[in-house]
Amino acid sequence: MGVSYSEAMTITMDDSDLKTIEDIKRFLRGSARIKLKATSRKEKYSWMNTTLAKFKYSRQRKKDKSLIKNYMLRMTGFSDAQMTRLVARHRTQGCIAPQRGARHSFPRWYTKPDIELLAETDNLHERLSGPATKELFQRAYTIYGDNRYERLKNISVAHLYNLRVTKQYGLRSVTLAKTRPVKRDIGLRKKPQAQGRPGFLRVDTVHQGDRDKEKGVYHINIVDEVTQWEIVGAVQGISEAFLLPLLEAMLGLFPFDILGFHSDNGSEYINTQVALMLNKLLIEQTKSRANRTNDNALVEGKNGSVIRKQMGYGHIPSQYAAQVNDFYMGHFNEYLNFHRPCGFATRVVDDKGKVKKVYKTWRTPYERLKCLKKKWWTCLRKGVTEQALEAFAARRSDNDQARLMQAAKGKLFAALRKQTSNE
Repeated sequence: MGVSYSEAMTITMDDSDLKTIEDIKRFLRGSARIKLKATSRKEKYSWMNTTLAKFKYSRQRKKDKSLIKNYMLRMTGFSDAQMTRLVARHRTQGCIAPQRGARHSFPRWYTKPDIELLAETDNLHERLSGPATKELFQRAYTIYGDNRYERLKNISVAHLYNLRVTKQYGLRSVTLAKTRPVKRDIGLRKKPQAQGRPGFLRVDTVHQGDRDKEKGVYHINIVDEVTQWEIVGAVQGISEAFLLPLLEAMLGLFPFDILGFHSDNGSEYINTQVALMLNKLLIEQTKSRANRTNDNALVEGKNGSVIRKQMGYGHIPSQYAAQVNDFYMGHFNEYLNFHRPCGFATRVVDDKGKVKKVYKTWRTPYERLKCLKKKWWTCLRKGVTEQALEAFAARRSDNDQARLMQAAKGKLFAALRKQTSNE
């Protein structure tokens, strides 16, 4: 048997000279302090097959079998238990070969069409939060009878986010930019106390930015505190001549009586003209308190999750405010109030007395209005009936209305690009 050593301690062995049990005894005595290691499991198994056959292992006495086994242990580096199993396999199967055990795998429940359906729904609704998206799946299946959502309606919110990071989803989804919050004396400085009644509104303005000293469109966002009923409009300027007619029209779109009008301290709402209009309509005007940033947090949150998500941050010249407003009044407001689920907080007090808000309830503003009290229709303003609202809500599914809204938005932005390029 010849053994050669290199500086890197790589050992190449030729054991063809080992032919008898006595040769093995001498080798084991002489290599007691040498550790050997083969390059791969496949090579080890091949060498063991040759060795067991050469020494006729199955015919040897028990003592000699132990010597052969110790020899193979020294050469391969296997454990004693592992060597015992391999020798037993050689005896029963005739050879030792690598075995690939069948790994347990869970059945795939959500298929490629399900992921494509998730991406389609997210694109239509501008990728809502996980609970809101799950509510859309349940509504599509239970209310609108769309059997494609049979599996997705029961998906956990955590796994919904897992599907959103898959390659299949990424190939079909639209990448969305994160929002940036936008921040802006006559009214009472206090926080409104709605006490579960609809009609206490929060209002804020979102500016579409300036470019080359040219003003952009102003978005007016009004949200009801209790139901999250939301009306959005657009105007080319926030002076009284532009703002007052739009405000009056938007207040008339709420289906219930208006009791309060709350804003931050911006001069577009805290002025004599707006105060006179609200007094005429018997609506109490309030404004945010100093060092109370949460007083108007509801509408400011909607500025980001609704307006910025749909309209982005790019400059839209103010002369196109009428076209943007037509989109809001024709498609967007219906989508927001009848087809887009919102999260409603439940206040939970822990053992230490700390109050935490948990979002387990997800409903559209119209569904929330119907859940307020047994005779919810008594809150409706004159001329609005529950039958009319129900018929209006049922005329399209959530995805159908979202699809119409997205198509209208696409036409709007295409027209804006064409008009601005011609100027």
